[in-house]
Amino acid sequence: MSKEKKIVPITPAATDKEQSKTTSKSITEKEQKSNLQATNNLKNLEQEVLHTITMEELYDTVYPPKTAVVDKLIYNGTYLFVGAPKIGKSFLMAQLGYHVSMGLPLWNYQVNQGSVLYLALEDDYSRIQKRLSRMFGMESTPNFHFATKSKSLNEGLENQLTNFITEHTNTKLIIIDTLQKIREMGGEKYSYSSDYEIVTKLKQFSDKHNVCILVVHHTRKLQSEDSFDMISGTNGLLGASDGAFIMQKKKRTDNIATLDIVGRDQQDQKLTIEFDREHCVWNFKKAETELWKEPVDEVLEIIAKFVESQKKWRGTATELLGCLTQINMQPNKLTKKLNICVEKLYTDYQIVYKSSRGHDGRMIFLEKLESKCDDKM
Repeated sequence: MSKEKKIVPITPAATDKEQSKTTSKSITEKEQKSNLQATNNLKNLEQEVLHTITMEELYDTVYPPKTAVVDKLIYNGTYLFVGAPKIGKSFLMAQLGYHVSMGLPLWNYQVNQGSVLYLALEDDYSRIQKRLSRMFGMESTPNFHFATKSKSLNEGLENQLTNFITEHTNTKLIIIDTLQKIREMGGEKYSYSSDYEIVTKLKQFSDKHNVCILVVHHTRKLQSEDSFDMISGTNGLLGASDGAFIMQKKKRTDNIATLDIVGRDQQDQKLTIEFDREHCVWNFKKAETELWKEPVDEVLEIIAKFVESQKKWRGTATELLGCLTQINMQPNKLTKKLNICVEKLYTDYQIVYKSSRGHDGRMIFLEKLESKCDDKM
């Protein structure tokens, strides 16, 4: 019986070219791993670095002015509007939204017109229709938008709001009625951290898109000497917001209500308003606190008169001082003052200030805006 020969396959030796490929591949993989590790180490290092800015750099930077939605009342940012249930908050929110979308003064406060989104999450469209027609008659506007359903903040509301703003680029105001409707239900819903987190997310959105978000919320049942202690939940809500409105009545059936107003970038105020039951609108009665007025800034006054006569002006700080011989100031200090006062120039004098660095040094641009129309009623 013949034995079968076992044939062992012979693996051909790799050629120099193939060995080179294998070696190169091995080196490349090692380099990639090394580069990836270096990148990760750099990211970790960057996370540990505290990024700072000097006082000098602050003064050399022009930050965009914080614009008002309603002058001296509401600015871009995130605000709470707090009151007891069935006190008339929704009527005031509709009134505010209508005036902003129409560009009509609210009481004796000027309004910057723009699109408004009202998330009326406790209402239906039929009730909204009846409410608006009773308040404003047949004068409607395409700039006032409503929704009665939305996602919660952690499940897609931010994307919904982003899509709306992308489609309506002139959006000025977003009203969320109420906070509880966009919150996640859970055991931590009343903790300071969760309260702070939800308002912080809304504030980050309003700051990013340069809009105002007004969040309607309820007061707690317990009375307090400080009206802001009556906000339902923890101090995290007020702590993370840019400001708050507290609406109160002595009795639920009263027509008179007070509005306590506090904000980061505005003076504390207390307004008295009265409800017109026939038309379901709130009318201004009085302001119980007189707004403090800053002393006149002589330098800004001189610049404002000059720009008003020129309409537009462009040049260096040295050239500007050459036109304004009444001002005794170093050019670099004048530039820093204008950088700091960009918001005051805009709000008090309707002057746009810009600064840029070019071949000829830092250039200043000043432009007088057209006066706001005061005859809109």
